[in-house]
Amino acid sequence: MPIRPPAPPSALRTSGIPADRHESRFSLDRRSMLRLAGGGTIGVLALGATAGCGADEPVHDPDPLAAQEVQARTDAAAATAAIALAPQRHSALTAIATERTAHADALRAEIDRVIGVYGDGTTPVHRTRTNAAAQPSGPAAVASGTPVSPSPPPSVDALRAQLTTSRQSAADLARTQSGYRAGLLASISAACAVQAGVLLA
Repeated sequence: MPIRPPAPPSALRTSGIPADRHESRFSLDRRSMLRLAGGGTIGVLALGATAGCGADEPVHDPDPLAAQEVQARTDAAAATAAIALAPQRHSALTAIATERTAHADALRAEIDRVIGVYGDGTTPVHRTRTNAAAQPSGPAAVASGTPVSPSPPPSVDALRAQLTTSRQSAADLARTQSGYRAGLLASISAACAVQAGVLLA
């Protein structure tokens, strides 16, 4: 008849605590620990996801229309400022300022259309890398919607030269675009030609 070795002493029984109560306490502690561990894991994952969202946001090239918008707002501010030196041209300069502002607004609307809009009407984060060509310096560095009048005000001749540059710039960019964008830029170029060659002649 085989001899069985004695069972090892139970730690539960030598602790002075009844086995059933000790097991119950151990189970509760284990459940609490699992809950805490699970909650901590979820928190870490959520924190990681939040951090990841910021890190994973793509950085886009500047929209080629952005520089045209800035230039249009710059021209509008210059035309308004030029009234101080040529009050006799008030009507023509005001018409140029109004039309160039409309150009800037049309360009901004197209830029925003490409970025898109969420269902609640808000726009997504759209980070762009710095591009010297798309971010003019000096008087041309006009924030969207906040034109700054040049100082000192430009002469009519200086404004005419500025509009001629804008005409050529819009025409050059139109050749690289297609569809609506090409048409919009071509229309802007033609308007600048009329402003410089007719309204300020």
